[in-house]
Amino acid sequence: MELELESLPDELIAEIEVRDRWRRATAADGLEFLVTDIGKWPLGQTVRVAFLDGNDQLHADIAGATKQITDACNLTLDFGQNGGTYRRWTRADTVLAAEIRVSFDLPGYFSLVGTDSTDSSIGAGGGPVGGNPGQRSLNLGGYATNRPAQWEGTVRHEFLHALGFHHSHQNMRGTCEGEFRWEDAVGYVPTQNPAGTFVADAQGRQPGIYTYLAGAPNRWPRAKVDHNLRTVDAPDLVAGPFDTKSVMLYRFPGFFYKSTPSSCAPAGNGQDLSDGDKRGLGLLYPHTADELADRQARAEAVLKSLGAGLEGVPEANGGDLARAYRSRAEELAAQAVGAR
Repeated sequence: MELELESLPDELIAEIEVRDRWRRATAADGLEFLVTDIGKWPLGQTVRVAFLDGNDQLHADIAGATKQITDACNLTLDFGQNGGTYRRWTRADTVLAAEIRVSFDLPGYFSLVGTDSTDSSIGAGGGPVGGNPGQRSLNLGGYATNRPAQWEGTVRHEFLHALGFHHSHQNMRGTCEGEFRWEDAVGYVPTQNPAGTFVADAQGRQPGIYTYLAGAPNRWPRAKVDHNLRTVDAPDLVAGPFDTKSVMLYRFPGFFYKSTPSSCAPAGNGQDLSDGDKRGLGLLYPHTADELADRQARAEAVLKSLGAGLEGVPEANGGDLARAYRSRAEELAAQAVGAR
């Protein structure tokens, strides 16, 4: 079988990794919530969505599939529907037509995470994907001509990325890091099918994840495998409990796992948001009094950790970063108070 995984272009991954390393290096203790929150859309915001290609029926179906998401959080996705016609963007745009710019023409599926969709430093050198006008931020390859059987789940997966979600298999509280079979079975003889995909050898020994993803159709080097699959254990990520029913958990072939059944394998239907997905949306974009109070408390805790001055923040632009965090924390606290 061939498994094609979602991935952003390599040059964008490099830009995002450099940016994220800078954030982590300049963040003081107690800033974890804000470094994460700075990538989420403001509470209660209307986030515009526009389409590059595809017809109105496809656009209507995509919009309908996201209703599970917006029903679970205090945020609106505005597709610009007007008399049956949905908002569009073009590659010639010089101003953003929408925060989330969808296309169907590039291979594979991918989305920038959260406000990276409007970060002009992402894709600043040009190219088809990035945070600038005329660049795609979310792609559902092939949907304009042939949607997969479980297309709604893929739509929800990518739009959750666009609202700030990361992959569940990279959750530090999960078991995937230890459950994935990274290396080849002992004695495996590299064997490829006519399409160039690594398969079991003549003795039935299986390739490991690194070898499998080095073949067709992904052709990933080890560093790209690590970026997309290895557990993310970083101070700027707030991880909830590992959720095997989440639409953000990949459905991998059985030979990816060391055990059967695997504690890392998905237990959901791959289509609908899990209760955990909905709780995560409520945490990021709350609308109940208790959730808003929790957000206010976390924002105030960050303000307290910053203290009256900026002495605790490292140099190399740390002062500017701390000011941005303080401003964001004050904004979050005010939003929470105003919405209650």
